[in-house]
Amino acid sequence: MEDITWELAHLAHVELLTPKLDESIRFFTEILGMMLVETHEDCAYLRAYDDYEHYTLKLRAHRHAGIGHFAWRARSKSALERRVKAIQQVNLGIRWHEGECGYGDTFMFHYPDGHLAEIYFDTHKYQPDEQHKSALKNTASKFPGRGMNVRRIDHLNLLAKDIVAFSDFQFKVLGGRMTETIVFDEQPKGVWVSVNSKSYDLAITEDHSGLSGRFHHLTYAVNSREEVLLAADIALENGIFIETGPHKHAIQQTFFLYVYEPGGNRIEIANPTARLILDPDYETVVWNREERSKGQAWGLKTVDSFHTRGTPMPEDL
Repeated sequence: MEDITWELAHLAHVELLTPKLDESIRFFTEILGMMLVETHEDCAYLRAYDDYEHYTLKLRAHRHAGIGHFAWRARSKSALERRVKAIQQVNLGIRWHEGECGYGDTFMFHYPDGHLAEIYFDTHKYQPDEQHKSALKNTASKFPGRGMNVRRIDHLNLLAKDIVAFSDFQFKVLGGRMTETIVFDEQPKGVWVSVNSKSYDLAITEDHSGLSGRFHHLTYAVNSREEVLLAADIALENGIFIETGPHKHAIQQTFFLYVYEPGGNRIEIANPTARLILDPDYETVVWNREERSKGQAWGLKTVDSFHTRGTPMPEDL
């Protein structure tokens, strides 16, 4: 049987929809410390200082918040061709198109719950000018010294009605491995997907709203736990709503802060710790109802909105 575990390289970029484009741009540039690299009509393209690609976040003006699409970078051109063929075989492919901002050919497809996604290999790597060049040759660009100073895109969390269908498509068609999962009464409630040595790039959790294709959160990483604490102070000083944290997740052990950007999307500022999965025969960690009822790592109850709120909200549709 074909082993497709390592066909994907990493989460590449995410497009978020926002009804307040200018305010959202300010949030990501001045509060998170990201760089605005390009604008086009009603869209803005941004990156964190150590993202190697031209952009990792696209903001697009829209009447409500939510996700437009997200993208995987394949590990090679041949891996891209194999995954596109597999997607087409399950009738979830859409079409090829020229990638935005100088990226190569990109294949668009749907996940079973309706999320729009892309996969590509030929990329557009960021080339800093003298103003943004780092003194450290192995850093993509200069440390911004602005706001929360997020370093790189880390992971994406999506909501789906059918976790089994979503995860079957991910692992049987696209690739990756399941590092952790929540299972209640033999029914999966959440799945964490790793496509490299990171503990996860994508998480899928159950959506109880009855809607399809919704967004839970996007995460940018900082260098330390202390920077997550500083991020909370920065949010407080700038009137940014803090939903929960700073705290530590039990699942994946990420040290986290959740805030809402002005358009209404949930954003996580996190230090993923040094937890890497290097074990070649790693076994999925399974969490049951009793274990999850204990809350986060140090016993903090998860706020209700974390389980119920996703974008778009039902009243926005």
